[in-house]
Amino acid sequence: MSIVFENISDLDLRETLDCGQCFRWKENDDGSFSGIVRSKYARARLGDGSLILDGADEEDRDMWFDYFDLGLDYGEVRRQLSEIHPVMAEAARFAPGIRILRQEPFEALISFIISQNNNIKRIAGIVDRLCEGFGERIGEGLYSFPTAERLAALEPDDLAPIRAGFRHRYIIDAARRVSSGEIDLEALRELPYDEAKKELMKITGVGVKVADCALLYGLHRLDGFPLDVWMKRAMAALFDGMDPSAFGEYAGIAQQYIFHYSRMNPDLFY
Repeated sequence: MSIVFENISDLDLRETLDCGQCFRWKENDDGSFSGIVRSKYARARLGDGSLILDGADEEDRDMWFDYFDLGLDYGEVRRQLSEIHPVMAEAARFAPGIRILRQEPFEALISFIISQNNNIKRIAGIVDRLCEGFGERIGEGLYSFPTAERLAALEPDDLAPIRAGFRHRYIIDAARRVSSGEIDLEALRELPYDEAKKELMKITGVGVKVADCALLYGLHRLDGFPLDVWMKRAMAALFDGMDPSAFGEYAGIAQQYIFHYSRMNPDLFY
């Protein structure tokens, strides 16, 4: 069984699934990617202008359509962003296949709590261990991401097998605040951006960058613009004196283009 989305453009699976915005996709030898989204498994591949999701049920078509953000015209987004600054135009041309995924909010929040002072490979390993240890088994070697309620019932020391160190305490605090309703992740979609960020920063260990990532990648707040050390360098070198808000409602997409462009062109900083 497969789901096929035809006439797909502006999507590169490697640029989108292996860029650090998500951590549950694995590239296969044939260039396809296997992953689990909202407890559903699929193997994603591109062919003849189509996105093919092998192993996906037709009843989940809408979920996958939303997840890959197929309803947004990224060509038009690039056109608008390119008018803002010539370097932005170059960055947008450099990696036109990047899309911002619509991830499950709690999974994104926990993933970016784990991401602190970590690299992508290690983050993915911790997330895998978290799912295997505390998620539901959904197939051979396949596990769902654990719910907030499941994690809220644990103590930080219970997470020792995932080897996330000081982040154990942060994960449990986030789970308890979400499961109790103290922080309503879905409600953050509608709050003014700065208010939504303040809500997330009530969680122990969640600072500005983690909150921005949770909002952009988990709640699809495309006006978000996470700034890590690399992005701060990129903004200073390529857009001196320019505030990220200048990129408007699609600042989050601009951030992805700039991040990828900068990482692939380190000579820009010398």
